[in-house]
Amino acid sequence: MAQQLAAKEPTVEQIADQKIYKQFGVSDSEYALICDFLGRKPNYTEIGVFSVMWSEHCAYKNSKPLLRRFPTTGPRVLMGPGEGAGIVDIGDNQAVVFKIESHNHPSAVEPYQGAATGVGGIIRDIFSMGARPVALLNSLRFGKLDSERVRYLFSHVVSGIAGYGNCIGIPTVAGEVMFDEAYEGNPLVNAMCVGLIDHDKIQRGVAKGVGNPVFYVGPATGRDGIHGATFASEDLTAESEAKRSAVQVGDPFMEKLVMEATLELIDSGIVLGIQDMGAAGLTCSSAEMASKAGNGMELYLDEVPQREEGMTAYEMMLSESQERMLFVTEPQHEAQAKAIFERWGLHCAKVGKVTDDGRLRLFHKGEQVADMPVKALVDDCPVYQKPSKVPDYYLKNGSIETNSYEQVLDLTDALKKVLGSPSLASKEWVYSQYDYQVRTSTAVVPGSDAAVVTIRGTRKALAMTTDCNARYVYLDPEVGGRIAVAEAARNIVCSGGEPLAITDNLNFGSPEKPEVFWQMEKAVDGMAEACRQLETPVIGGNVSLYNESAQGAIYPTPVVGMVGLVHDLDHITTQAFQEEGDVIFLLGDTKAEIGGSEFQYALFGVTEGRPPELDLATERRVQQAVLGAIQRGLIASAHDLSEGGLAAALAEACFERGLGAQVEWTPNLRPDLALFSESQSRILLSVKPEHADELALLLSEQGVPVQRLGKVGGDRLTIEVAAHTVIDASVAELREVWQTAIPSRMD
Repeated sequence: MAQQLAAKEPTVEQIADQKIYKQFGVSDSEYALICDFLGRKPNYTEIGVFSVMWSEHCAYKNSKPLLRRFPTTGPRVLMGPGEGAGIVDIGDNQAVVFKIESHNHPSAVEPYQGAATGVGGIIRDIFSMGARPVALLNSLRFGKLDSERVRYLFSHVVSGIAGYGNCIGIPTVAGEVMFDEAYEGNPLVNAMCVGLIDHDKIQRGVAKGVGNPVFYVGPATGRDGIHGATFASEDLTAESEAKRSAVQVGDPFMEKLVMEATLELIDSGIVLGIQDMGAAGLTCSSAEMASKAGNGMELYLDEVPQREEGMTAYEMMLSESQERMLFVTEPQHEAQAKAIFERWGLHCAKVGKVTDDGRLRLFHKGEQVADMPVKALVDDCPVYQKPSKVPDYYLKNGSIETNSYEQVLDLTDALKKVLGSPSLASKEWVYSQYDYQVRTSTAVVPGSDAAVVTIRGTRKALAMTTDCNARYVYLDPEVGGRIAVAEAARNIVCSGGEPLAITDNLNFGSPEKPEVFWQMEKAVDGMAEACRQLETPVIGGNVSLYNESAQGAIYPTPVVGMVGLVHDLDHITTQAFQEEGDVIFLLGDTKAEIGGSEFQYALFGVTEGRPPELDLATERRVQQAVLGAIQRGLIASAHDLSEGGLAAALAEACFERGLGAQVEWTPNLRPDLALFSESQSRILLSVKPEHADELALLLSEQGVPVQRLGKVGGDRLTIEVAAHTVIDASVAELREVWQTAIPSRMD
């Protein structure tokens, strides 16, 4: 059987003459470069290894010039981009470890397993650093819910996320979901994991020590997931459905065993380097570990546990079977390492050794079947600076005057339409499927501005969120990129946390299109500027390109995952109004800005014009003032004003406790524009009456615009603008609209 399979592999000459390498996404010039590195033509296994290592998913060959623009260092950063996850110091010899990654293409063709294995992969990134995972988040995008296909994808993606996270026992505590026709043919599934670690337990994926053994741990290797990395580096087409074999199958119970055994192994102090087998499987982990240590590696593929007969070297190296790890230790610790894994019922196999020749050599059935320079695989992939062009739609949108729309007079009805938009509506149908209380450390559950997870044995907690308004980014990528970072930070602050750093997931269309590359570079510029101004460096992330289908490219969607530090549990704050009689304040200036807003989309069915402006100096001032007031105990609730504007924020603040609010406001704008504008750097606060004057004075002294709007009370939301009641509805009625917008059944 093995000989039959091997016989099917094309010869070196066939690969060259028939240009078979192009099937793997390798261009003519890249093939020529590979031949130069090898000093000969590559065989089938070698071209497979090069193709995945040089894919966009692994090498970032189209995005690396842009990623260099991000600020990646800071006084708290212990580890930035380049390892499995970034690490930030939170004091007391503790650190937070976090990262976000995509599983978009797999989820488009096999939504349950695509989403589940996305969760599994990001968890391994965290515990391979030596950290205990404490929370999961996600960021999802789908087409419109009136499509049967979209409902199928949505329900199965959520089930996949829930199934994996719930089984492994890590709470899924926060996320976001947006529905728009721009994602009809290409959903986005981004998964984030957060972990905790002591400084002395931090690991790196390095193959240290010439002659040291290399070990494989986890389930046996199969043929699932072969070429998953290259699949993620090409457009989705009608033929993509046939690539289900590029989607892995996850086993969360196995991952739980691997995680616990790995953490015990790391605690033992005998690990010299460890990395999970994620994208490109055994290929990526072995090559990257050798490269980071400046060494080489030999792998003996007959020793690799295999669950299918007759697997070839090509198949073993490119398989992305899940829940597998590679680690290096010294020879005298082999028995101890194996004993740890045996206690957890896991097989630990010695599959190779570290060498000093800088080459990745593969041996199979007594023969050397591949010999490649590690540096060529990992460091010398060609990097492309793609051409950039301003899209015609962007120029056209600059002349659209969104404030000239016909005035909407029935604003109670308008509020119901905005609250009933699936993107803004309650996501209880989603998070009710997640076990967000497992481990009993979740202090703020899904539904507020950010989730909060306590740190056991301390008075500290972690606030965390994912954010990106892709409509803003589409209309103006640079401004939209700035807003994505600023809104994430605002959500952290509104939860009582100090923003620390971000991880990002840059989801875009094909970089081969100049208009898409322009979106990428402008969004990165905006994000980088916001990170510098708000002092939230980028410590890692993921790039997902070629998110296109027959309908075209998705909206540019640079998702921001942010973590903040709550210095004391007393500072934890939520968006919900707390008590009758509390005073309501609005911070920040409101302008007529509805371009890209939920109001514009829900009432007029378009996304056009320009997004709201953002002044980062103002943003920083507002955030620092609010965080300081929270830490002084002056604030009862805080809610970021984002999608839906002030009207939606007021309604959302009423829902949790069923408390109403009476608001009187005299803006210098039309009532519809004032209440549904999505102007930035605004926060809705409620405070006890005895703190109202002190808070107003404190904010004014710090140069933060503040307006007293009214008070909490009753069971209705009533809003007067310029002495005219423009919204009047019971909280129960509004909440019913908000809670039922996403059907309880998707079939």
